[in-house]
Amino acid sequence: MAQQTHKLSLFEKLGYGLGDGASNLIWMTFIYYQLIFYTDVYGLAAGTLALMLLITRIWDMFFDIIVGMVADRTKTRWGKFRPYLLWMAVPFGIMSVLTFTTPHFDPTGKLIYAYVTLSLMMVVYSGINIPYGALMGVISADPQERTSASSWRFTFAQLGGLAVAFFTMRLVAKFGQGNEAVGYQATLGLYGAVAVVMFLACFALTKERVQPMVTQKTSTVRDLTDLVKNYHWLVLCLIGIAIVCFVAIRGAAITYYFKYYMGDEVLTIAGTTVQLGGAVGAGLFIVVGIVFSILGIFLIQYVTPYTGRKNAFIGCMVLTAAALFASYWVKPGQLGLLYVYHILYSVLTGPTAALLWAMFADAADYSEWKTGRRATGLIFSASGMSNKFGWVIGGWLAATLLEYTGYRANVVQTLQSQEGIRILMAVAPAIVVLICATGMSFYRLESKMPKISAELAEMRAQREA
Repeated sequence: MAQQTHKLSLFEKLGYGLGDGASNLIWMTFIYYQLIFYTDVYGLAAGTLALMLLITRIWDMFFDIIVGMVADRTKTRWGKFRPYLLWMAVPFGIMSVLTFTTPHFDPTGKLIYAYVTLSLMMVVYSGINIPYGALMGVISADPQERTSASSWRFTFAQLGGLAVAFFTMRLVAKFGQGNEAVGYQATLGLYGAVAVVMFLACFALTKERVQPMVTQKTSTVRDLTDLVKNYHWLVLCLIGIAIVCFVAIRGAAITYYFKYYMGDEVLTIAGTTVQLGGAVGAGLFIVVGIVFSILGIFLIQYVTPYTGRKNAFIGCMVLTAAALFASYWVKPGQLGLLYVYHILYSVLTGPTAALLWAMFADAADYSEWKTGRRATGLIFSASGMSNKFGWVIGGWLAATLLEYTGYRANVVQTLQSQEGIRILMAVAPAIVVLICATGMSFYRLESKMPKISAELAEMRAQREA
C-alpha cells in the first residue's frame, strides 16, 4: 500500500524536472530558431522548408507509438522507462549538433543532409522523451504528487527555454565571430553536452513505483484498442496538438517579427545600451515571456483548488486569445505595449502544459481502472505524438505562410510579407488558442478521479497482498 501514498522528495521532483530542462534546451531551440536557421543561415527556401518539415515529422509521429509500446514491454533492474534516459542521452546530444550543422555541400547535398539529420533527430528525441514523459505516470500513484511533479517538470522546461532565449544569439555571435553557421553548430554542441548531463541526473534521482499487474499480458492490438476507446485521452490528445501548434507558430514568428517588422531599437540604462530590436531583442522578449510563464506555473497551484484544472485551463486560454488579438494592432514604435500583451500571454499560457500533462496521467489511470490493464508508455507516447503533430502543423503553417506572403531571407520585407509575419505573431495563434479552450469543454474526467484513484488504490493493495 506504501506505493499508493508515497510522497515524492524534493530531490526526486528536482531530478524529474531536470529531464524536461534537458529536452527543452533543444526543443525550444527548434521552436524559436529552427525556421530562421534553415531560411537565413542554411539557405533553404521557405516553401522547401515547409515540405521538409511536413515529411520528416509526419512519419516520425507514428514512431512515437512504437517507442511507447516497446517501453511498456521493457524490463530492467532500473524499471521500464528510466533506462532510456541512460541509453539515449548521448545520441540525443550528438544529433542536436548534427541537425544544426551546415555542411559544405551543393544545394542538393545540403537538402539531403537536412532531411537525414532532422529525421534522425526526431527518432532520438522520441527514444528519450517518450519514456521520460511516461515516467510521470509511475513515480507516484497520487494525483496531487503528479501535479506537483508536473509543475516542477514544466518549471524546468521553462528554465531550459529561458536559457535558449537569453544565450542562443549571443553564443552564436561569440562562437561564430561573424559566421552564423559555425556559431549555431558550436552553440548546439554546448547545449547538447549540458542536456546529456541533465538526462543522466534525471535517471539517477528518480524511481519507478507504480507497477502493472504481474499477471498482465501484453497485446499490441488490445493496447491500441484500449487507447482509441479512451475518450478522455482522445480529447486531451487533440488539445495537446493545438497547444503545441500555437506555441510553434508564435515561437517561430518572434525572431522574424523583431528582425523584419519591429526593427532595431535600443535602450540606454546607466550608460549601458540594451538591444530591444532585431534578433538579440527577440531573445530578450522571449526571456521576459518565459520568466512570466514560470510565474504563471507557480501561481496556478493557488487557483486550481478553487476552479479545478479544467476550468483554470479554459479561463487561461480565453484570456490568452484576447491578449493575442489585441497585440496584432501594435505598431513598430509601441514596443512597451507589445511587452504588456506578451506578459499577459506568458502568465496565462505558462500553466497550461503542466495542467494538460497531469491530466494525461489521469487518463492512464482511467484506462487501467476501466480495462484492468496498464499501458502508461503507450498513453504517454501517443500523447507525445500529439506534440509532434502540433509541431508539424505549426511549423508547416508558419513556413507556408511565409512563402505565400513572399518572404525572402535577409532583405527588406514587402508590406505583404510583413503582414504575414504579424499574422503569425498574433492572429493565427489566437485562433488555435480558442480551439484549445473549446476542446477542453469536452473533457469530463476530473470529477471522476477521486473515485477512480480510491478504487485503483484498493486494486493495487490487493495485488500486493
